[in-house]
Amino acid sequence: MSATPPHFHVVCALIERGGRVLAAQRPAGKSQGLLWEFPGGKLEPGEAPEAALEREIREELHVAITLGAQLADAFHDYGKFAITLTPFRATLRDPAAEPHAAEHAALRWCAPAELRTLDWAPADLPIVAEYLARCG
Repeated sequence: MSATPPHFHVVCALIERGGRVLAAQRPAGKSQGLLWEFPGGKLEPGEAPEAALEREIREELHVAITLGAQLADAFHDYGKFAITLTPFRATLRDPAAEPHAAEHAALRWCAPAELRTLDWAPADLPIVAEYLARCG
């Protein structure tokens, strides 16, 4: 009988500015290396999704965000582990702030149509699809 793979609850932000949304490229040496994702991270025990996302964005991008609408959760089983990804639309608290890639290989502000051209981590694909459907 095999053990159940670990399941993680992860949050991510679709940070919007000037009609564009921020995409982040995972580092080469990590799981899903060089694939694109929306920035965020794992919830700590007892942490609310909103608090976790604000903390993760401060740690990863060195900016503060204001959360907007929550989108539908996405579930993905990677085999060795599974994640439930909870996305939120967001804006920069300081519109002049520039996110810094503290933990990512690259950051890119994308027009909605550009999102389809990136090689996304599988868990982020349904979020991209929902976001594009909502953008018109």
